[in-house]
Amino acid sequence: MDPHDVELCIDDGIEPGPGRPTSTPVVQTSLFTYPTLAALSDALAAEHRHPVYTRGQNPTVEVLERKLAALERGEACKAFGSGMAAVSAVFLGLLEAGDHVVFFNHVYGPTLQLAQHLRRFGIDHTVVRGTDLAELEAALGPSTRLIWTESPGTMLFRVVDLAAVAELGRGRGITTAIDNSWCTPLFQKPLTLGFDLVMHTATKYLGGHSDVVAGAVVGDAQRLEQIFYRAFLLNGGILHPWDAWLLLRGLRTLPARMERIQADGLAVARQLADHPAVAQVFHPGLVDGPPFLESQMTGHAGVFSFRLADPSGEAVRRVVDGLRLFRIGVSWGGVESLALSPQRGDDAEARAALERQGLPLGLIRISVGLEGAGALTADLEQALAGIA
Repeated sequence: MDPHDVELCIDDGIEPGPGRPTSTPVVQTSLFTYPTLAALSDALAAEHRHPVYTRGQNPTVEVLERKLAALERGEACKAFGSGMAAVSAVFLGLLEAGDHVVFFNHVYGPTLQLAQHLRRFGIDHTVVRGTDLAELEAALGPSTRLIWTESPGTMLFRVVDLAAVAELGRGRGITTAIDNSWCTPLFQKPLTLGFDLVMHTATKYLGGHSDVVAGAVVGDAQRLEQIFYRAFLLNGGILHPWDAWLLLRGLRTLPARMERIQADGLAVARQLADHPAVAQVFHPGLVDGPPFLESQMTGHAGVFSFRLADPSGEAVRRVVDGLRLFRIGVSWGGVESLALSPQRGDDAEARAALERQGLPLGLIRISVGLEGAGALTADLEQALAGIA
């Protein structure tokens, strides 16, 4: 882990001086006043840089944005009231009717739902669930304006060659964007590999305590300014100053949490890989990675999935319901461990839903928290004993 990143996470963003607080102040205000009408007019002319109304900029939120931009090695950042607000802002801020998007690798379900919704407004898309660059290239067309990916991808956690994707997009004048929530800026920096935009569901590891919903987009100043005026300021998907403060607090423990979660996640994954009731574990740290992976990722998160040898919905239900320490719920990235499954039953409709998503039967996803690898593997062992 880069020591500079650790320092950035811990820094309070406050100028040194006597009586300096150790925590960033919350600027709880709806508006900001100026000494003259001319001064206010100047601020309104560049509202992406000056606080006028908290629907635009707020000093507490700006501390967070500067910190996230620095961690991702980007020029600018905009924070949002949710991860989906951040995704929506990228689409609405950069795309127009007639444009085309390619989604590469397994992508977060609601992101694809939003893309489906945008077809009503003349923005089309193609989904490429494989990781072969040739498949991606074949999906590109003359109207493609955006390549959106995740690496590791949702549910199956397969990785793609980000530098190659960025080069492909750059060669065709296509913006490249990635959801980097799984790796966090500590384990992967896509902008340094040539990507144009990085998005985070800050609800997950960046917040880290399941007490805030937020999102962020990092990239070059020009694109972020366009997103600010075309998709943020008028849509109102703002991050509340108190929520920004919670994220700043979460970032201060992010390096310690990710080190612990990485170690415990790998330990749990290895234990599951040796269990007779488990057919396969989907964790990028358990396979011999492709040549590009070593320079692309420097660590692993604690969210991964495994496939049961008995792929029935009944077996999935018994294992998930049999867990005592893992809680059952959506999302991930908090201090508590979680489990869920995309498999909702054994009927034809449930099986077809998994097939449409390109997911195997018997899949269970877990998020490893801070309870300790020993306690978590013991909990999984006793739950899996229920289908032995």
